[in-house]
Amino acid sequence: MSVQMNFRENVAVALQSIGGNRLRTSLTALIIAIGIMALVGILTAIEGIKQFTTDAFSSMGANSFTIRNRGTGIKFGGGRRKTYQSIRYDEAMRFKNGFKIPALISVNTNVSGGATAKFNDIKTNPNISVIGADENYLVTGGYKLAQGRSFSSSELEYGANVVIIGEEIKNKLFKKQNPIDQTISIGANKFRVIGITAPKGSSAGGSGDKICIIPVFKAKQITTSKNPSFTIGVTVPQATALDATTGEATSLFRNIRRLPIGRDDNFEITRSDSVQQQLGDQMTNMTIAGMAIGLITLIGASIGLMNIMLVSVTERTREIGIRKAIGATPAVIRKQFLIESIVICLMGGAGGIILGMAVGNWIAVAISGSFVIPWAWITLAIVLCTGIGLLSGFYPANKASKLDPVEALRYE
Repeated sequence: MSVQMNFRENVAVALQSIGGNRLRTSLTALIIAIGIMALVGILTAIEGIKQFTTDAFSSMGANSFTIRNRGTGIKFGGGRRKTYQSIRYDEAMRFKNGFKIPALISVNTNVSGGATAKFNDIKTNPNISVIGADENYLVTGGYKLAQGRSFSSSELEYGANVVIIGEEIKNKLFKKQNPIDQTISIGANKFRVIGITAPKGSSAGGSGDKICIIPVFKAKQITTSKNPSFTIGVTVPQATALDATTGEATSLFRNIRRLPIGRDDNFEITRSDSVQQQLGDQMTNMTIAGMAIGLITLIGASIGLMNIMLVSVTERTREIGIRKAIGATPAVIRKQFLIESIVICLMGGAGGIILGMAVGNWIAVAISGSFVIPWAWITLAIVLCTGIGLLSGFYPANKASKLDPVEALRYE
């Protein structure tokens, strides 16, 4: 019972001291808050981006790969992507028609990333992506139809002027009427709307809802690029067959491009799971870097807290002498200053957690991430605050507990 009373008394004295030195307490808590904000903010932003990318790749599935003329370029901190000669339309179609292993194969090409779609007097901003694709692209590209249909075989064969539009284009151009069978203009060409994709959201490459998908043969006819490159997407029924399918695809496409034995591939095969793994490795490195930055900031904050606590001991030397004179033991004095240090740290930590979550989520959402509440990092921040309070307050508390009561009473 007496131990519980002594603890309550120490807490009461510590809080009284904190309340009596509000400016010093506020400055000390601010130092801790900045350190915790840096740690929680960076890690919250990374966690939000990581969750978003995980969801994005899981929607694509781990049983697909693409053949293209360049690397993915998923790098942080620069670096050039490998680029090979363009994949021609006839090469892509020969692969699609000649691949024997059971798989869903699509052929697509990027026509424009800054087109304008128009219906009557209403038009979008010039930031619409126009993709030329076949009947399988909706599946391999991770899209779903919310309304309408996909391309028919005749539309693909003859390059009909039909289009599947994204949700955002539908909301911009057709606020009151059904867009199906309406005619829109994309650049200098007119297209009849036959389908609308379900909302997909944004990604690092832009909004998945600002898209117009037209038949791939039509895209080949209207593209302004002198040497367009086509991308081949392959999705296998089971992830266990991915290795064998990738090997067969490599062999077939080498034959199509007439590459002799011993010569390196002049195309890139990118598996969805390898892209996710590569991005995950980059995120892990960023997490380690973020923790290092936050911990360095907290080390500086702990040094500042120790200095301020030493000043507090010096200022309250006479108070310590009085408490010892009326029976306070060194352990009681030590606990009082340790509790005071921990309380100040927790006050700063609470503010730092709130600010860190706000800043981290703002950064994550701004770059297409997801809003998250990082409970693990919040718990770590609370533990760190308590640890910093103990470490930073131990030396000043120990120094206060060893003061001679007679000398302390004579101070000043």
